[in-house]
Amino acid sequence: MKRRKLLILTSVLMAALLPAMAQAKVLINIFSGWAVFAENDSAAKHCYAIAQPTELAGRDSLKGNSSFIIGFWPQRSQNYQIYVRFSRERSSNSIVTLSAGGRRFRLDGNRVEAWARDKPMDMAIIAALRSSASMSIESIGRDGRAIVDAYKLRGAATAIDAAALACKI
Repeated sequence: MKRRKLLILTSVLMAALLPAMAQAKVLINIFSGWAVFAENDSAAKHCYAIAQPTELAGRDSLKGNSSFIIGFWPQRSQNYQIYVRFSRERSSNSIVTLSAGGRRFRLDGNRVEAWARDKPMDMAIIAALRSSASMSIESIGRDGRAIVDAYKLRGAATAIDAAALACKI
């Protein structure tokens, strides 16, 4: 029964993620809801660990596209980069806060996505993810209602490591 639930979860995750991806990607593995992909495009190989929120506050107009990604671009020396896509558009004058492992991080971003300010923040966030069971991304939507996208972190550390290995980091 547990295996069937995992298969269903994997199928739902893949069905939601794959249509949003424009280029062909190679699935490396799935770790408790965190998928790992590698892609070779004309510019360079890149790899990433990706998950969708397990809980969303309020209605979500971007639900199928909301995700949390840790990306690797070894040929550009850009590794362990945090990227968030919100479940719905946020107000341009609201802050974005990532909470994990008892720590809070203020992210930069635009109406539909956010990222860490610099490499030290990327690494601090990843350290917090490794020591926590869950995280949340919070902001205020364009409609004035709270955005709270919550993620389970079981499998995240393994997925991050697998993405790094796939790109030979």
